[in-house]
Amino acid sequence: MKKNDLINKYLDIVTTKGIWSGSKASLRFYLDYLFRDISFAGKSMLDVGGGSGLYSFYGAIMEVKEVICLEPELEGSTKGVSDKFKQLSASLSLSNVSLQPVRFQDFDAGDQTFDIILLHNSINHLDEEACIKLQYDDDARNRYKFILQKLSKLAAPGAKLIIADCSRYNFFPSLGIRNPFAPTIEWHKHQSPEFWSNMLLNYGFVNPKVRWTSFSNLRKVGTLLFGNRFASYFLTSHFVLVMDKNISKNLVQK
Repeated sequence: MKKNDLINKYLDIVTTKGIWSGSKASLRFYLDYLFRDISFAGKSMLDVGGGSGLYSFYGAIMEVKEVICLEPELEGSTKGVSDKFKQLSASLSLSNVSLQPVRFQDFDAGDQTFDIILLHNSINHLDEEACIKLQYDDDARNRYKFILQKLSKLAAPGAKLIIADCSRYNFFPSLGIRNPFAPTIEWHKHQSPEFWSNMLLNYGFVNPKVRWTSFSNLRKVGTLLFGNRFASYFLTSHFVLVMDKNISKNLVQK
């Protein structure tokens, strides 16, 4: 099946099955936004906390040589995601994507490294208790030190690290009220993109670039109007942070 036909089939399946809650057009726009300037062909990809494989299968369609999706369903993730992953795999007949139902901390890649590492709305879930206290607690920082060291070890030289999440700072919780655009977010369990990038600079990642997410159904108009830090503070505070693994020297904090 040609790539464009496979992409259209993928878009039909994930929207029909409710894996993506919006329209096919909004998903296509968001995929382009999330993976802007990312080269897939012939690369290896690790999708950390990848759920039912929404982004893993897109990477597979875009001709990465291998995608591994980590989703520890038994550790408290959304029930049924492995079933949806299997359904997607069967429907799309892709052999270059696989699911490993383990925590990132327990994932054993051997000597394998990855050219693309994605943490989409998952970096805080790797250790929620520690993430809450990262700004002031040494034990919490040590627990994330292990996580970030492992990310660095798994990233090939020149790899792209993509982190998408909500920032800790938002207008509505600052007033003590629920955010109508993101009513389920527990803001105190998150950190800002600058906080993450400052930590990651100690583990061999460089060149941080931050983009602020707007409403995908508005597409380019939404990005122009709301895809900035100020507007996002009054909306969902959702960002995409992209960093590169240092090529010249392997900086990993001891």
